[in-house]
Amino acid sequence: MNFDYTDEQNMLRDSIAKWAQGQYDFDKRREALKSDDAWKKNWATFAELGLLAAPLPEDVGGLGGGPLDVSVVMEEFGKALVVEPYVPTVVIGGGAINYAGSSAQKEEHLAAIAGGERVIAFAQAEPKSRWTLHDVSTSAKKDGAGYVLNGQKAVVIGGPQADTLLVTARTAGGQRDAKGVSLFLVSKSAKGVTTRDYPTIDGTRASEVYFENVSVGADALVGAADNALPLIERIVDEANTAYCHEAVGCLRMMTDLTREYAKTRKQFGKAIAEFQVLQHRMVDMFMATEESVSIALLATLKLGDSDHERAKAVSAAKVSIGRAGRFVGQAAVQTHGGMGVTEEMRVGHYFKRATMLDSTFGNVDTHLKRYAALTAKAAA
Repeated sequence: MNFDYTDEQNMLRDSIAKWAQGQYDFDKRREALKSDDAWKKNWATFAELGLLAAPLPEDVGGLGGGPLDVSVVMEEFGKALVVEPYVPTVVIGGGAINYAGSSAQKEEHLAAIAGGERVIAFAQAEPKSRWTLHDVSTSAKKDGAGYVLNGQKAVVIGGPQADTLLVTARTAGGQRDAKGVSLFLVSKSAKGVTTRDYPTIDGTRASEVYFENVSVGADALVGAADNALPLIERIVDEANTAYCHEAVGCLRMMTDLTREYAKTRKQFGKAIAEFQVLQHRMVDMFMATEESVSIALLATLKLGDSDHERAKAVSAAKVSIGRAGRFVGQAAVQTHGGMGVTEEMRVGHYFKRATMLDSTFGNVDTHLKRYAALTAKAAA
């Protein structure tokens, strides 16, 4: 599809690319992954560049952008393999507070996000919930004017870096009821909150988070009690769209790295790029990448449509890009040979990240079923 970003968005893209080339190249990234504090310097840089403020409202210190600005940021982050928790903090945390937070919550958190002073992790998944957003057993029981939380959250991306948790908890109904889910902002340092931190396969960091009689005030509730599922679905769709653009960045890099490698790797006295079968493979990789660019952009443009149209577009993008990520990644690694899966080669790291993105908030199978269900509902 034909689409032109604005001059400001193209300038944003250039500034991120220049920063990544100078401060976040592959070797520097690998060194940063060995440090528990290196991300803080990068986070401060994100604030200086306006990346954390880009989609947030101007009246709270943001730049008043939107999903298209996020798409630019995330594609460049995908190219650079950025591991800092941008989506959990800015897209999910910032989005939830902006859409449903009280005036006090917006004043306290949004300006802090824009300034790099607040890092939020989305504590939503549970050990048995898989990707069902309303499968919530963590409880929040009324206690006077406030609530008491108990339960466990699994694979909380950005948990080690976060100071605040956006928690889904059940305030009414059964474990899988759509009604009865609420959202809370909980300080990670609150009494009764414990975490177990660990690295994931793609270089990011996550936590298992445990809540044991954690008391929060009524002001911790984001939006209406018992009815947070529509908000959760919206912010997760926006997060998935951002991750689709990050995956596009990974696909572009795998395609480019494979093409350049094929020009230099010689077999039988000539570069393997001259073999027709590999030329066909690289054309297919290029086409899969370009198709992913278009469907990710379409999902972004549909975020402002009805809930039904938004959900369909996002699931279609997840299915298409998930399949493309597997194809391009496998083709890239096969062309590189055994070196493609070594720690020293970038291409394998992009494949790992694309694989992780596919399984975040629902994989290909999950979103194919969701798309089919939405289509059938519309036809009924």
